[in-house]
Amino acid sequence: MSVAKISIPADTTVAGFRFGSTAAGIRKDGRADLALLVSDSDCVSVGVLTRNLVRAAPIEIMAHRLAAQRTRALLVNSGCANACTGDAGRDAALRSCAAVARALALAEDSVLPASTGVIGALLPAERIETHAKALVASLDPTGWSGFAKAILTTDRWPKVAHRALAGTEDVASVLCIAKGAGMIHPDLGPPQATMLAFAVTDAVVDAHTLGKALHAAVDTTFNACSVDGDTSTNDCVVVLANGKSGRTPAPSALTAALESAFDELSRSMVADGEGAEHVAEIRVTGLASEACARTIARTVATSMLVKTALFGKDINWGRLMGAAGRAGVRFDPNRARIWVGEVLIVDAGMGVGAEAEAKANAVLAQPSYVITMELGDDSASFRYLTSDLGHGYVDVNAGYRS
Repeated sequence: MSVAKISIPADTTVAGFRFGSTAAGIRKDGRADLALLVSDSDCVSVGVLTRNLVRAAPIEIMAHRLAAQRTRALLVNSGCANACTGDAGRDAALRSCAAVARALALAEDSVLPASTGVIGALLPAERIETHAKALVASLDPTGWSGFAKAILTTDRWPKVAHRALAGTEDVASVLCIAKGAGMIHPDLGPPQATMLAFAVTDAVVDAHTLGKALHAAVDTTFNACSVDGDTSTNDCVVVLANGKSGRTPAPSALTAALESAFDELSRSMVADGEGAEHVAEIRVTGLASEACARTIARTVATSMLVKTALFGKDINWGRLMGAAGRAGVRFDPNRARIWVGEVLIVDAGMGVGAEAEAKANAVLAQPSYVITMELGDDSASFRYLTSDLGHGYVDVNAGYRS
């Protein structure tokens, strides 16, 4: 399957930020499993965290520390979600942050924790304490590639995007790093997967403006994609801004940069869905409101019958109609039209015929494509990203803990 891998220059940097990684023995396979990013100065910090009622210990700590606006570092481990681990899990996360803070000569509460891996496993804080100095010693302005690899779990490739901020003469920029392949159906909101995403920028920006840009960018990207319909206990998207460029971008430019980078990363995550071979963009148009279009698009995108049909490269358009019809949004099925790519397969609520379906199935053999469902004459629309679902997903998740 052809997918976009890291395509930015290896010497890319964001002023005032350094990245490190090491193997601390948290993972069973010996791969790098500990990642750290550090700013040379205090950051404006904002985040959106999972709205799953069951939240991992690091998420609870992160919510509190983001509000304090003292962030200097972000510590991430893979191989252990540290979720459903009670007081012991909270203590382990705090001990881990404290060890890294000591090695950096920073305040303990200036380090944000994040974890990804098996739920129910307690984070082995002693391993992080042992490797804290080595982790700090690995910090480098171009160390983001190692950071991106260290946070992976079942991912097949790392996910990194970089954008220059318009209006700053390419001086200020945003670097975004994410991971995710399974347990992907983000439901991210203000602090109140596993999908993790971290963005750093050297732009000058206040917390209110950065928060608005983050929320707008997440709403149409990470919150509009799904692999398996499961929202993780550990999902988070965090943006840190240290102002080192001295440039203040327009709010619209900041939002556009984040949205563009997040879109690239969310598409990469869906493409990397466990066992996935195809990325489908479900576009629903013609509804009275964006909320209505979003509801139908999400229902179709998360339908197991739709996703298995995509795996079989069989358009089976009745499943699309059935999913739209049960979404709880009123529309006239007799006016529905559906395209796969440029191929019209449903008109006035009925199939166009076998020849059109054969052409559509050829489109479904491609790595990515768009399915458009026109369900009325109104102007609102929304798109949702999804992957096919096949045997590979079962194989990965049936043996995930082993």
